[in-house]
Amino acid sequence: MSLLSRLILRVTGWGWVRSIFTRRFGRRVAMRFVAGETLDDAVAATRALNAQGFTVSLDHLGEHVTTTDEAIGARDDYLACIEAIRAEHLDANVSVKLSQLGMGLDDDLAAASLEALAVAAAGAGTTVTVDMEESAVTGLTIDLYERVQRRYRNLGLALQAYLRRTPADLERVMALGGHIRLCKGAYDEPGDVALESKAEVNEAFDRLAAVLMANQDVKPAIASHDEERIDRVAGTASARRGPFEFQMLYGVRGKFQAELVAAGHPLRVYVPYGDSWYPYLTRRIAERPSNVWFFARALLGR
Repeated sequence: MSLLSRLILRVTGWGWVRSIFTRRFGRRVAMRFVAGETLDDAVAATRALNAQGFTVSLDHLGEHVTTTDEAIGARDDYLACIEAIRAEHLDANVSVKLSQLGMGLDDDLAAASLEALAVAAAGAGTTVTVDMEESAVTGLTIDLYERVQRRYRNLGLALQAYLRRTPADLERVMALGGHIRLCKGAYDEPGDVALESKAEVNEAFDRLAAVLMANQDVKPAIASHDEERIDRVAGTASARRGPFEFQMLYGVRGKFQAELVAAGHPLRVYVPYGDSWYPYLTRRIAERPSNVWFFARALLGR
């Protein structure tokens, strides 16, 4: 992660910045990257994207709950989302952070909630992707994912290319089948845990993407807005017998997304919704420092 990205995460983590941003001006910026604050907003955005040829992954924003009631509430929110996918015949799946389901607070509760989502998703004809969080919980996330995936087989997992441990993690989770989302990584991590230079991260991403695309027993989901990374994967797609897809974020490079779909590439848009949008927004700004301008304008009320 660049020094500027680290600075952005530090500044946006200051209490007074968060308070001003969330209470006064933040929503106008957040709604560029977030579909809305309600499930109805998410359904409407998904329906519109489906009509344009995109599939969707819905993420009800939230992470690191502090009570079991919050964890159970998050599970129930996701069950409602899955039911909406079924009832509205949406071409969508869901993405969830295990810390939102109670991981770190009550790991058995988190696993049981993930099982409940897997069962509901199977009934709705869809799947569940487990998002990856900061490196401190990577191992636990994979352990809980494996515990549920071995039984239900309709889950997927996100892996972050910049983590030094990811090549070994990829080999482990590919044996479980399902779909695997490969992204670069958005958390501020120390150098002994994560690659630091852009060139190193790109090289790692390319190597891991090649391993994924060569494996016919999993469905690769290549999550990047980097045209060079996408071009490299697209160039190998004809050699695959099984399905794969690109994934991009809601509100980021919409024209490029449309061009990929028009060229015949499968593309899933990651669509977050809910009122806990601040941590998600700050990571999006840190990933693409050019977005700082939108943040600054909102903070100044312009």
